Amino acid sequence: MTKPKYWKQAKIFLSKKDKVLKKLILKYKGSLKTRKDPFFSLCKSIVGQQISVQAANSVWRKLEKKAKKIVPKNISKLNNRQLSSCGLSRQKISYLKILAKKFITKELEIKKMKKMSDKDAIKYLTQVKGIGVWTAEMFLFFNLMRSNIFPVQDIGLLRGISVNYKTKYPPSELQLKRFKNKWSPYCTVATWYLWRSIDPEPVSY
Repeated sequence: MTKPKYWKQAKIFLSKKDKVLKKLILKYKGSLKTRKDPFFSLCKSIVGQQISVQAANSVWRKLEKKAKKIVPKNISKLNNRQLSSCGLSRQKISYLKILAKKFITKELEIKKMKKMSDKDAIKYLTQVKGIGVWTAEMFLFFNLMRSNIFPVQDIGLLRGISVNYKTKYPPSELQLKRFKNKWSPYCTVATWYLWRSIDPEPVSY
């Protein structure tokens, strides 16, 4: 597990720009970590779509137990009934199967994405059925460890902003735009601390 090279500099930058974040940075230890395992990361993001962190973690633990190891071959071998017993919806089962096939056939080239801009990388990933903007953003956030990901569709981020900055829920588009401008180029780090402020268990994909 490795952490981003920009983390220390980002904490200094955000602490100077934002009093609320400064308090969160002092309060919560640790940092974003990555396994550098693209398939693992994308699978976990798909499992986490539109459900709470706690629910996603419960499903994920069952899936890990059933698959033994989260690799394309093992996911591909599991039948729909086995996957359903983990708590996965029919739709998510289909998405995981499609993703496993893309990795097995090497149709999805993750290495290409490393040289792409955030926008282009998201566009490339969202061509895969089951990977929407949020899932692609989670991949850039946790696997590629891009520094300026601001996932405005993420419930945890919206809750974190609402709780810590005393805004209405969800925050308005204008408010989100102002936060993004204030925290750039380290929106990833700001988001991570806001997540930590509302969830005792660090988010990871």
